Amino acid sequence: MTLRTLPADDRVAMKHGAGGRAMRALIEQVFLRGLDPDTRPGIVGLAALDDGAAFPVGDQWLVVTTDSHVIHPRVFPGGDIGRLSICGTVNDLAVMGATEPLGLTCAVIIEEGFPREELQQLQASMNLACREAGAPIVTGDTKVMGRGEVDGLVINTTGVALTRRLVRDNGLRAGDVIIVTGTIGDHGMAVMVSRHGLALEGELQSDVAPINGLIRAALDAGGDGVVAMKDPTRGGVASALHEMAGKGRVGVLLEEGALPVTEEVRAASELLGIEPLHVANEGKAVIGVRAEVADAVLAALRAHALGRNAAIIGRAIAESPGMLILDTGFGHRLLAESEGEPLPRIC
Repeated sequence: MTLRTLPADDRVAMKHGAGGRAMRALIEQVFLRGLDPDTRPGIVGLAALDDGAAFPVGDQWLVVTTDSHVIHPRVFPGGDIGRLSICGTVNDLAVMGATEPLGLTCAVIIEEGFPREELQQLQASMNLACREAGAPIVTGDTKVMGRGEVDGLVINTTGVALTRRLVRDNGLRAGDVIIVTGTIGDHGMAVMVSRHGLALEGELQSDVAPINGLIRAALDAGGDGVVAMKDPTRGGVASALHEMAGKGRVGVLLEEGALPVTEEVRAASELLGIEPLHVANEGKAVIGVRAEVADAVLAALRAHALGRNAAIIGRAIAESPGMLILDTGFGHRLLAESEGEPLPRIC
């Protein structure tokens, strides 16, 4: 791996935690630099930059993932930081093929003076999401920091699961079909509008939800024909597909007219000048499948309550490896990967 060099006086900025090129560069230049690679056979570790790590255990894989949550505002249309902390980790496991979590850990860092009533409400929201996902919290940790030492509340969750079939994000090949499991940009736009108090017609709602059951349906329908998956959180669908295309050494051609976007997200995007493809989801997945199973996978997704708006949005091509190309209906244009999510602190 070639590591780019940062200037000596460079400082970490908000963009470095918001997905996209800047965050990956920070990871490569700081957290991977000098790291001894794990040479044990079959291990999927940090250097893979997948949604989690995986260890072969007998005829199965043990998948582990971790995530910290610092969203602002903590409560937003359609969800809150508690629900998000569970769904984010469950979904990272799911897109690696591990749809039945063994359990989650939960570490909470609380600012002194935080309202106990709000904390109890967020805990109740976490419990509900755990029940939806079938993912119990089995251990955890609590820390309290002084006023001003942390912004309200930070929640870290780690998930572990076993799966007989590991799905990586690097499996795309030319001719594969790209499916998104529902409308795009919902979470990031809902948070943005709530944070800034924007007055828009319609009701934007975050899509935050555990999608392990939805992914299980796709895997059952597609079998070995499901070859790559990623959840489009920070950086949105565009960032997820750039990663998948780069690792698979293919290009991705998207059909703009096939992209599922709600009227509310479309209106907000036009008002703010932000491409929905760059905006985060928290209850969707991008799935690469072999062409022969695409219809079966799409039908299985649409039969699930969380996948009613699933759509085939493009395909992998041999040309332009690592690039994302948008077919507008009037021509093709390159869709560059953003430096980071246009709105920081969305998850």
